[in-house]
Amino acid sequence: VQLVESGGGSVQAGGSLRLSCAASSDPYCLAWFRQTQGMEREGVGTGEGDGTTTVVNSVKGRFTISRDKAKNTLYLQMDNLEPEDTGMYFCAARFAPCPWDGAFIRSAFAFWGQGTQVTVYT
Repeated sequence: VQLVESGGGSVQAGGSLRLSCAASSDPYCLAWFRQTQGMEREGVGTGEGDGTTTVVNSVKGRFTISRDKAKNTLYLQMDNLEPEDTGMYFCAARFAPCPWDGAFIRSAFAFWGQGTQVTVYT
């Protein structure tokens, strides 16, 4: 499966961005990861084929995941953005349920997009 991210950009703190991940097929699990400065790539949220969506606690209340199955697209709506959200955001996919052991298991995803840059400035 090929994954193409879009929607990144530069925004002032407190602003919003909506990222899109378009998949070339219909994997069961689509996920958003991000890599911020000095940090390892971490899972942000997922959308599964049964309609279940999940976001991690650290962004809950600010970030929302949604999935359009007809378009094979996963969205990440990011509101009230903070400078700490600055980083590269990646889409990932697997043809199985989204893996979770307290965090999204990065190594379980075989398919990755190229990423889209998000910059939040003060």
